[in-house]
Amino acid sequence: MKIKHLLLGDEAFALGSINAGLSGAYAYPGTPSTEIMEYVQSNPLAKERGIHSHWSSNEKTAMEEALGMSFCGKRCFTSMKHVGLNVAADPFVNSAMTGANGGLIVVAADDPSMHSSQNEQDSRFYADFAMIPTLEPSNQQEAYDMASYGFGLSEKFRIPVLYRLVTRLSHSRAVVEVDDVPADENSNSYPVNPKQWVLMPAMSKIRNRQLIADYEDFVKSSEQSPFNRYEETPRHEMGIIASGIAYNYLKETFNGDVPFPTVKVSQYPLPKKLIKQLYDSCDSILVLEEGQPFIESKLRGLLDVGKKIYGKLSGDVVRDGELTPDEVRLTMAKVAPGISGFKAEEPKKVSDIVVARPPALCQGCGHRDVYGALNEALESYENPKVFGDIGCYTLGFLKPFNAIDTCVDMGASITMAKGAADAGQHPAVAIIGDSTFTHSGMTGLLDAINEDSNITVIISDNLTTGMTGGQDSQGTGKIEDICLGLGAKPGHVRTIDSLPKNHDEMVRLFKEEIDYPGLSVIVSRRECIQTARRHVTSKK
Repeated sequence: MKIKHLLLGDEAFALGSINAGLSGAYAYPGTPSTEIMEYVQSNPLAKERGIHSHWSSNEKTAMEEALGMSFCGKRCFTSMKHVGLNVAADPFVNSAMTGANGGLIVVAADDPSMHSSQNEQDSRFYADFAMIPTLEPSNQQEAYDMASYGFGLSEKFRIPVLYRLVTRLSHSRAVVEVDDVPADENSNSYPVNPKQWVLMPAMSKIRNRQLIADYEDFVKSSEQSPFNRYEETPRHEMGIIASGIAYNYLKETFNGDVPFPTVKVSQYPLPKKLIKQLYDSCDSILVLEEGQPFIESKLRGLLDVGKKIYGKLSGDVVRDGELTPDEVRLTMAKVAPGISGFKAEEPKKVSDIVVARPPALCQGCGHRDVYGALNEALESYENPKVFGDIGCYTLGFLKPFNAIDTCVDMGASITMAKGAADAGQHPAVAIIGDSTFTHSGMTGLLDAINEDSNITVIISDNLTTGMTGGQDSQGTGKIEDICLGLGAKPGHVRTIDSLPKNHDEMVRLFKEEIDYPGLSVIVSRRECIQTARRHVTSKK
């Protein structure tokens, strides 16, 4: 018997995992993946079973923790946004060499159009590079179904599985039919060949050869997958390859009745036989995929020997930003005029319909007081530079503060300030949040401590992971102790409450530590206004 739920794509995967016998969830919050862990944390069955669901310090630790649970035979997942996979890349790529024991799914939620991200990278390239199978649901029902399937796939081939979501699927809701009887969790068991989990060269060479041999089985599995299929039609002027949510958009464009033969791709490696069948029977090929031209680039290497291939690389499908049904309709009008029935009319952009509302720091946010005091403190210096980081406080780049000069990735504020100081820059100020500091800032601070770099590090502590909704921060109540434990000088680890009444004191403190010829850390602390409101409400 099935039960119907209205679920986000993130929630569908999370519930599918729980019902598939999940034992552990490991994650660091990052839009658009955050709701996966939050759903597990709030799910009654997960609480009853004691399923692990604590936030990790960063994506690398989350990946490694999940790998440890898999080693013990349990089913688990680790979830992150696409740029988080960069942080987890070392254990992710090496997990192809160790393999998996209990089912292990690595969820990467990509963010086309960069709604809340630094880039539009496509996580499928990581899996292809590592030779790891990939699942890419086209709708919320598949997001649910693929969880159980993915754990089974992982255990069948003893390999982690990458599970790719995109923003529009993660954050949209649909009715999903779910199992009413969840599966039991796995019992503890250990790898049949434990030597392959020790990545010393002698063992890795053997494992690498096995992985290459297994890859052909991954391809066969993809060709037989219930999520990949060839859909035949009488017309063969064009064939379409549509992956993930792009398949959903294609079906929507034609109200479910696509006039051309279509290969739906939701499991990778690419199903070669299905694609070859399509190529051989059609005059041209159109590739529709969300993100970068992953499939198209592979086709051009394999099949671009005469027939026209339309896609992102040819300029016929939008290359940056999200794919949408409107863009699919425009593409069909361009590549199949007179056949598709669509006119080549530019779709309306959101900016044509909705007035833009730039993001801004919340009223009552402590970061505002930090930037106000920092800007005033820096007025007396020639050419000061402030190196920013990833978090709510990145909005300090915008008006009215215009307070930071760089923002690259998690933790880069401290290391870039150090590099700038090495080049002779002064003042070189780094500003970083408490959660970002424990995510990726501690190692950079250790470098600066070891060289007593002439930088001032401001840790703007709002006692939470504010940008993603107020999740627990690993450093709450420990920031000063961490800095001292790393070796920062006690006299130059200073703390102040970032309140308006302390403005003059903050200005004085900033100037005092900027003038100090060495490393100094200032912890400016004030609870996030959003979590503070929740705490007040919960007490009523």
